[in-house]
Amino acid sequence: MTAAAVPTNRAVPAGFAARLKAATQADHTAAEGSAFVGALLDGRLPRAAYAGLLAQTHLVYDVLEQAVAAQADVAEVRPFLHPGLRRLPALEADLAYLLGPGWRADLVPLPATARYVQRLRDVAFDSPTALVAHHYLRYLGDLSGGQVIRRLVGRAYGLELDGLRFYVFDDVGRVKPFKDAYRASLDTAPWSPAEQQAVVEEVGLGYRLNAALFADLGTRWMAGFSPR
Repeated sequence: MTAAAVPTNRAVPAGFAARLKAATQADHTAAEGSAFVGALLDGRLPRAAYAGLLAQTHLVYDVLEQAVAAQADVAEVRPFLHPGLRRLPALEADLAYLLGPGWRADLVPLPATARYVQRLRDVAFDSPTALVAHHYLRYLGDLSGGQVIRRLVGRAYGLELDGLRFYVFDDVGRVKPFKDAYRASLDTAPWSPAEQQAVVEEVGLGYRLNAALFADLGTRWMAGFSPR
């Protein structure tokens, strides 16, 4: 006779991807809640402010994608990489559309962008956990909340595809399965508890660096601006 299974109320431990999201949620929410982002998505800033955001974003992705290339053959990094994630060509097309052929003149880092870029230069070329932390923050964010930004910015500034290519990921296939696979790679990455904690801390720092970038953009574009 087989004994009946005994019910248990013990929760199954969450995978690392879920723990990472929970541990960095406060920093993520703070970055998303910036006054600059809110005003931009509501269409209360000039379209040039959106171009300014993309210019600063280009400076970040330029270094991040150099770091990806530098660590592309590292076993811990390889599961997270996909050629369809690369953003620089789309950013350059958007900036050319919004600013014209002289768009590179706008690639002048704000102080917060310079700090963000320096952090990437300091850690993302040599540390697999640091690179994956910043990769996760940027690309999984682009595939998630970035799609909301695409819709709202398009509506606010009369953009359909040109100017929004940064948020288009046609080459990764269906987005949800792709994100699920990415999170599964986080769960199965061969990291010790200390290395997982290093990823958590680096993602939190990345969100704070991003929030500072938004704050600098707000200082640049919201002088005299009165929120509704």
